[in-house]
Amino acid sequence: MALNPEKIRMAYFLSRYPAVSHTFFLKEILGLRRMGFEIDVASVNPPDRPMTDLPPYEAEEADRTYYLKRATLWKVLFVIMTVTLVRPVVAFRGLRASLRLGRWDIPRKIYALFYMVEAFLLGRWMRQRNLSHLHVHFGGAVATVAMIAAETWGLDYSLTIHGPEEFYEVDDCYLPRKIERAKFIFCISNFSRSQLMKYCDPAHWDKMHVVRLGVDPEEFRPVLHSGNALPEIICVGRLVPAKGQHVLLRAFSRLHAKGHEARLTFVGNGPDLPSLEREVAEMGIESSVTFRGALNHDETRRQLGQADIFALASFAEGVPVALMEAMAMAIPCVSTSVAGIPELIRDQQDGLLVPPSCVECLEAALESLLTNPELRQRLGTAGRTRVIERYNLPVNLKVLASSFQTCLHS
Repeated sequence: MALNPEKIRMAYFLSRYPAVSHTFFLKEILGLRRMGFEIDVASVNPPDRPMTDLPPYEAEEADRTYYLKRATLWKVLFVIMTVTLVRPVVAFRGLRASLRLGRWDIPRKIYALFYMVEAFLLGRWMRQRNLSHLHVHFGGAVATVAMIAAETWGLDYSLTIHGPEEFYEVDDCYLPRKIERAKFIFCISNFSRSQLMKYCDPAHWDKMHVVRLGVDPEEFRPVLHSGNALPEIICVGRLVPAKGQHVLLRAFSRLHAKGHEARLTFVGNGPDLPSLEREVAEMGIESSVTFRGALNHDETRRQLGQADIFALASFAEGVPVALMEAMAMAIPCVSTSVAGIPELIRDQQDGLLVPPSCVECLEAALESLLTNPELRQRLGTAGRTRVIERYNLPVNLKVLASSFQTCLHS
């Protein structure tokens, strides 16, 4: 597909960039640049690792990214005073946009004023770089700053909505207002789009477009390993309640009690780590469970290459990139039938889906894979085919680029 982006210039505004848990940000931005887009990046927070720990390509991105929270107090005060004195109309619009948020909730009003300050910094940076369009991933606080910046500085903004957090905190996220103000919205799944449609007038539905994420099937290829002494089940994801790792741990413990010899490896970090480690000790399965912590992109791929089964027992999701990566490597996957996951995995065709929270159902699904190598082979092969056909990053990046062209020029 030949693309002619006509030197489209825009800003991406992210919560944290680069970040281990959001490598798809990096791949998306670099991919669009290779197709001719000029993209500058602003981030609220600095990278999640010291600069010395970043691979060269991430360190290069960090060097060229504008970080709002690296601004000194004097810099912030200077920008506030400059905008107020030199561009009073802009300052007034910013204050008005902020005070409209939070209704009569004083703490939310205070947060809104902090968002206004960040919007001053962001908008001034964009004006200095002659940028007029802002694109944001996720619909939470970072999108609130983008919305205020757009109203303050007379900019356009667009969103990529993943879910599900925005759909549970509609009022806190000011979701209806963001939908109305956005020039266009990309949704990573039909489920995501359906949830947005609930909170706005049908007149806004046409601005919502399903543009799927993806992984590179050449980068994530099947790995032929000599075979583990014991089958290895792997779970990649932040250790947070929404990922359901405690359910996975309990299902694994039941399999262990039934005599199934296997190993369980968690890749990721988060607030649930202490409770997971405590439960492992209480179950007496320390020798069978490993916590690898947060790994970078390449280390995660190498860890996946040693796995026989991938499991993700999520209670709430968008469409997990970690599942796509495992499927691309032909690792048979077990997950839950929530949100956008059934659009990626069709039960018994591309993997296995179980009801969320059901320990017994997850146990049965894992047991069927542990005891049936032919099933593992069939689902693994089908999962890779599914990713190549529908969640192929090089193909989907072209769809994204074409969607930007169409929406920005409409």
